Amino acid sequence: MRICVFSEIGALKKVLIHRPGPELEQLTPPHLTRMLFDDIPYLKGAQEEHDLFAKALLDEGVEVCYLKDMVAQSLHEAAVKESFVHEFIKTSGPVAVHERETLERLLLGMETSEMVEKTMAGVTYEDAGLYARYPLTRMVRRDMSYLLDPIPNLYFTRDPFSTIGHGVAYSSMFAQTRQRETIYGRYIMEHHPDYEGNIKSWYQSSLPFSIEGGDILNLGNGVLGVGLSQRTKPEAIEQLCRNLARDPDSGITSILVFYIPNVRAFMHLDTVFTQVDKGVYTIHPGILPTLRRFKVWMGGEQLFARELQGQLEDILKDALHLDAVTLIKCGGSDMIASEREQWNDGSNTLCVRPGAVIVYDRNTITNRILQDHGIRTIEIPGSELGRGRGGPRCMSMPLQRDT
Repeated sequence: MRICVFSEIGALKKVLIHRPGPELEQLTPPHLTRMLFDDIPYLKGAQEEHDLFAKALLDEGVEVCYLKDMVAQSLHEAAVKESFVHEFIKTSGPVAVHERETLERLLLGMETSEMVEKTMAGVTYEDAGLYARYPLTRMVRRDMSYLLDPIPNLYFTRDPFSTIGHGVAYSSMFAQTRQRETIYGRYIMEHHPDYEGNIKSWYQSSLPFSIEGGDILNLGNGVLGVGLSQRTKPEAIEQLCRNLARDPDSGITSILVFYIPNVRAFMHLDTVFTQVDKGVYTIHPGILPTLRRFKVWMGGEQLFARELQGQLEDILKDALHLDAVTLIKCGGSDMIASEREQWNDGSNTLCVRPGAVIVYDRNTITNRILQDHGIRTIEIPGSELGRGRGGPRCMSMPLQRDT
């Protein structure tokens, strides 16, 4: 089976998601900033909302795959499972490496699905039976001591890798707390029975320049959109362009770069800009006054870049060979509504087919404007899910779309 994702709007056929699990219940106030959360979601509520998200996908005829299941299915051979555990520990920091033997014994002694969930939820000193060796630590630590940190951002499956054409770009994650997430995606692509040996790689997580999936949009007509953001660096975009342009199988000939403000509210391009139909996009108007646009492409063995001037609509029309482009502003002309609804992921839509998008129901003004433009909105609750700063597109990794 091959990955097949050449656009943002082709009918979605297969998608990878992650139902929030016990990793969310490991969040505590002292660790929120480090774990990239602003608040602590209520797990039961987040799971109920996520189940409705999955139901919306199923109702649209989408095959839904779950991250935990696909990783477990990828570790079907003992040698692969051992390799996964060794790599996971090595990437989990010096404390985990120091207690490698204890962690290996604990994790490899578990049934595979249970082991995968444990790597997601985290491993404490108590889980590993280590407090007998660390009595002072047990007495003075007021918070839980982790050998393996939990990974609460996992339900944002968009970020650890990106599907582009018939291949993937593995992310080099910006924050230390998220760097292990890419391991799950790589083991799926390299060892799952559906994909083993069939997936090309456009970018490697071992590269030193960060890039994340929320910044990558398949705009079509040979053009990839990439956000130059808080979490994606220009060197990563240049290397990605080289790799894609050198392989005709990628379907990509150039990259349209969107230089957005380097702030948490706009952490990825898809938090401010997504596609909802042919030539129709939703955008946060707050970025337009300062948004810079560039084109990057290969000419022979030489990489070229130039800054693009003019209205964004005209730049998109020219780059994508469209007759017309419509930008639908998040919150409309009301700047208060725009700022509020962008914070609540009003611009982060997941297109399931041209003109039909999954959105959070709380963004009432933006959703009404989308409807006024003929876009069908499939609304789901997101009060708990949105506490992690992400919407429907963030929570989904397309594996197959119609071309």
